[in-house]
This record gives sequence, structure tokens and C-alpha cells, in this order.
Amino acid sequence: MSDSETAQASSASWTARWIWGRQSGFVLVVALAGLVLDQASKLWLLHGFGLAGRGPVPLLPILDLTLVWNRGISYGLFQQDGAIGRWGLAAATLIAAVGLWIWSVRAGHRFLALALALVISGAIGNGIDRLAYGAVVDFIHFHVGDFSWYVFNFADVWIVAGVCGLLYDGLKSGPNSAAK
Repeated sequence: MSDSETAQASSASWTARWIWGRQSGFVLVVALAGLVLDQASKLWLLHGFGLAGRGPVPLLPILDLTLVWNRGISYGLFQQDGAIGRWGLAAATLIAAVGLWIWSVRAGHRFLALALALVISGAIGNGIDRLAYGAVVDFIHFHVGDFSWYVFNFADVWIVAGVCGLLYDGLKSGPNSAAK
């Protein structure tokens, strides 16, 4: 093998480690499943069920279907009405998803990979909404009496579940595990 072939093989090996790893197949399957569930629910509620024209639809005494267009991030923070803000949030979503994917490639165990896959799935699901509609489609409204929790979607559920998993994994691993 010539020096240039060795260099190319080494470069390809380095690139492959950043793109594909031991848990990557699992992360890909979980992230795609979450993404399909999120996007299918949004498409059906918007175009099949016609949620926009129906107004709030009570499901349980504490749960309604309500269409809200979120032009910001969690809890409607940092609302972005212009194209620059919309594309900025979409770019931040893409950067975060790539960073999380690289982390997932190096995940040492399946629980960490699952948590990362859920966050990736949710981030991409909400990112697709920003690109397609200019805002995130939120539709699950949780409320108790006069107390109204925010309106969210399945992508948000995946993100919260994934972050909880990351926190649990960090606490379970101990404070010095990252230094090893």
C-alpha cells in the first residue's frame, strides 16, 4: 500500500469513527422511529383531522388538542418572526443534532445511546417544522383547572425524556466518570 493510500485509509477510518460507531445503528432506528411518529402526528392533525379549523378538542379533563404555532424555542422563548431568526434556529438545530450524533457514536452503553437518540429525534422533528412551516407545530395542551401548562408536541416529549435520561445517566455514573 502506498503512502497516499495509507493516508486515505487513515482519513476514511477517522471519518467513519465520527459518523458511525457501536451504537449508531440503534440510535438511527430510535431517532427515525421517533421522527416518524412526531411528523405523522403533526401531518395528520394539520391536514387529516383539520385541527386548525376545529379549535381546542378536549381529550381528558386535563388534556386538549390545541394548535399553537411556536416561532421560538421551549416555552415560546426567543420568538422569531423573521427569516433570519427562523433559519438561525434551524441552523442551531442542525448543529445540535450533528453534535449529539457524534456523541452517540461514542456512547459506551445502550441507555446513553437511547437518551441521545430521543433528543436527536425531537430536535430534528422540530427543525423540520421550522423549515416546512416557519414555526413548530405544538398541539398537546396539558392543564389542571386554571393552571395551564404549555402546549407541546411529541418531539418535545422525546427531548424531555432524552434529557432526563442524560441526567440520570450522569448521576448514575458519578461525578468523576467523565474524567476517566
